[in-house]
Amino acid sequence: MYNLLFKVFFLATFCSAINAQGQGMNGRNGSGNRGANASINGHFYGKIVDSKSKGIPGVTIQLLGNKFDTVTKQPRQIIVKTVLSENNGDFNLDGVPLMGKFTLRASAVGYKKVEQSVSFFSKMPTPGSTPDFQQLAALADKDLGNIKLELDAVELATVTVTAPVKQMMEMGIDRKVFNVDKNLNSTGQTATEIMKSIPSLSVDIDGNVSLRNAAPTIFIDGRPTTLTLDQIPADIIDKVEIITNPSAKFDASGGNAGILNIVLKKNRKNGYNGNVRGGIDSRGKLNGGGDINYRHTKINFTGSANYNQRKFISNSKANTQFFPSTSPYVYSNNDGVNNGHFQFYRAGLDYFINNRSTISIAGNYTQGRFKSEADQTIDTSYLGVLNTSTLRNTQSTYQFENVGAQLSFKHNFVKDGENFSSDLNYNSSTNENNSQIKSISKFPNGSQKWPLYQQQGVGSGYNRFFTAQADYENPLTEDSKFETGLRAAVRDYKTDNLQYINADTIKNVFGVSTGSSSRYKFTDQVFAAYTTYSFKAHHFGFQIGLRAESSNYKGQLVSLSGSDSLAPFKVNYPFSFFPSAFITYKLTDKQDIQLNYSRRINRPNFFQLLPAYDFSDPQNPSVGNPGLRPEFTNSLEWSYNNNYKKGANFLATAYFKYSTDLITRYVYKDINRNTTAGNIPMDSLYYTSNINANSSYTYGLELTNKIGVTKWWDLLVNVNFYNTQINATIPNQTISNNLVSWFSKINNTFKLPKGYSIQVVSEDRSKTIIPQSSGYQGGGRGMFFGGGGTQTLAQGFNLPRYFNIDVSIRKDWTWKKGQSGSLTLSMNDIFRSLSQTHTDAFYFTQETERYRDRQVARLNFSYRFGRFDVNLFKRKNTKAEQGGGMEMGGGN
Repeated sequence: MYNLLFKVFFLATFCSAINAQGQGMNGRNGSGNRGANASINGHFYGKIVDSKSKGIPGVTIQLLGNKFDTVTKQPRQIIVKTVLSENNGDFNLDGVPLMGKFTLRASAVGYKKVEQSVSFFSKMPTPGSTPDFQQLAALADKDLGNIKLELDAVELATVTVTAPVKQMMEMGIDRKVFNVDKNLNSTGQTATEIMKSIPSLSVDIDGNVSLRNAAPTIFIDGRPTTLTLDQIPADIIDKVEIITNPSAKFDASGGNAGILNIVLKKNRKNGYNGNVRGGIDSRGKLNGGGDINYRHTKINFTGSANYNQRKFISNSKANTQFFPSTSPYVYSNNDGVNNGHFQFYRAGLDYFINNRSTISIAGNYTQGRFKSEADQTIDTSYLGVLNTSTLRNTQSTYQFENVGAQLSFKHNFVKDGENFSSDLNYNSSTNENNSQIKSISKFPNGSQKWPLYQQQGVGSGYNRFFTAQADYENPLTEDSKFETGLRAAVRDYKTDNLQYINADTIKNVFGVSTGSSSRYKFTDQVFAAYTTYSFKAHHFGFQIGLRAESSNYKGQLVSLSGSDSLAPFKVNYPFSFFPSAFITYKLTDKQDIQLNYSRRINRPNFFQLLPAYDFSDPQNPSVGNPGLRPEFTNSLEWSYNNNYKKGANFLATAYFKYSTDLITRYVYKDINRNTTAGNIPMDSLYYTSNINANSSYTYGLELTNKIGVTKWWDLLVNVNFYNTQINATIPNQTISNNLVSWFSKINNTFKLPKGYSIQVVSEDRSKTIIPQSSGYQGGGRGMFFGGGGTQTLAQGFNLPRYFNIDVSIRKDWTWKKGQSGSLTLSMNDIFRSLSQTHTDAFYFTQETERYRDRQVARLNFSYRFGRFDVNLFKRKNTKAEQGGGMEMGGGN
């Protein structure tokens, strides 16, 4: 199956590339043969010249016409054709309807814009008369002569090229787009900090992102990645797209959450431009980087380099009461510091084969190293009397390396809006980690209770992700469009987790613990095909789609020597179908309503399936469940969008999600299988594992409003009210969690005189059920002793968290010749908010309290430079320029 799809993909790409080259050679044929439509369409041509009658290259020529608007019942102006003048100033406008009156517009940087009325007839034919076809044929080619452009009064060298002003948040009926360059809080940071400023998204203190209380799928430039959010510098990100209910065109994976698509910066301006930046935080950690873009004729090059030092400081406390009441009460306090750096390099090259075809290649390299140390105190009491105090020290190092590459091709056919694209993506990440654990337990009088406990861990692994995709889009008519595509994704994963114990405390000799060490590898393959059909009827827009996906896992537990396969297993998921439907009704030019539906899947990941015990934290072990089934989610949304005034937008969305076989985590009690704890007498342990819940549903109402309150104050408010229900049957416990919750995020931007601006972002939430299927891994470290991250137990709740506020202030400068600079001072979590959880399980109740990286200040400076050269050849995306896309929504 994989080989067949792979061959089909390359055959389609090869054939399209050959076709593109042929069309590129014949795409501009002057007034020669233009095919069967020559008898009904006309051809304007002419030349753009300066005051000395010398041809001007690269001038944008637009032909404007009128179209009847079915909503307003009035004609409105549209762009019929857009071309660029050749090197000698010549231009050709083919395929123009003979009937009608048009406006020709010519514009170029450094010249005054020219507009003039044009038509094929000096006098339109009388309605009802018999047309003279010989006369029509003679008039079908019309020479507009030389069109003269005058120099602007401002010298080109001092011209400041100003792009259209982008809003921080652009809201559509099917997605929200957050423009990162308008966000002050993310300067000099990572993608994690960007997510903290985006409406609809919640980020916990460990950097885990949730969308409507569920974990979304993360894409980079529309494709999967092995990078994590804290490995992506914020300064290279252009925008973030939030798609809450993706159509069949998108991957069905992701369960009951939507998609976050991180779009990286890729500048295609003529000439060269770039920036350099640097900064420091209140912990003395540095960051710096730079970008460069160069565009000349058929080549566009983009490169960037970034270096970030980071220091994380955290504290966690946990109070755990085990059952029955005669069981121990445990209090723990953990102080941790994680110190390190990472660097990110990226380069890309676009080659414009012709006006309609582009081939691109891009690559990135990321490398980092972090060292952490945590000191933990664990006090165990019985019936209110202290029994044991344990002091535990953990030191660890972690280093990673990520390499990514992409090869893509896109061809726009002669027919407006028809295009074919394909790409190959490869991501490979490797990691190594080492840890040392020492703990000593004492009686209340200070005497030693047990011998010194020591454990060493050595781990490594890789994750290789390959995808191949091809997409085809064809507007069948002005009001209908067809899309289809194929996709293959293959991931190879391997992990080694070796634990060593101090087998001889006198000689301090460590030996491998066979019971708590493992080597494991697996291959995951997903094959998919999709098709969508969109059409309009009066005020309605429709899109229907169907996606088919098939996947399989092949995993094996390998002997510690690495030579034998001890426990191979295979899980095949047959073809599943994922329909989607979108219905949009246009109330007015400024108001739309939409009803949409989709079905999605969340397949269990590697860690959730891994049938090996993980004792890297000996007091908080975990084990996977190879019997997990994929969860399926049906999502329904109703949205109302109103652009009620210039720069203002209101979006209301009511949603309902129903999931079956929800993958969740639970705790169970079992015998002590850990051979590393031989010198600490424990006859049983509490293990964290995964199980399929019976069902889960969420319904809610999300409101987002963007408005310019005054000329100097922009306000973006997001509020989400929702109810979550989880029904699960786990060993010794039946769970039925139901909770009504709310979440809010307010983003204020104040524009002050003399180039100053201030941004204040606040996030508040009520008590919530802890997000499920969120991808938190590691086997529940810290579940009982406060050593690790947030849990995702079906029995758990997040307690309210208020006044989580980030503040930034920026000063901007603009100089001549395209140079500018900005200085940004920011501080996160200025009111030192806490993250608290509560868990009720069959064996215990627990309260936790955690914080991380509060009140960290950062100072960053950025310098931007560039030269805009009007004489360089400039390629336009004619589909976008001519407005050929349908205003359908629904994930197009």
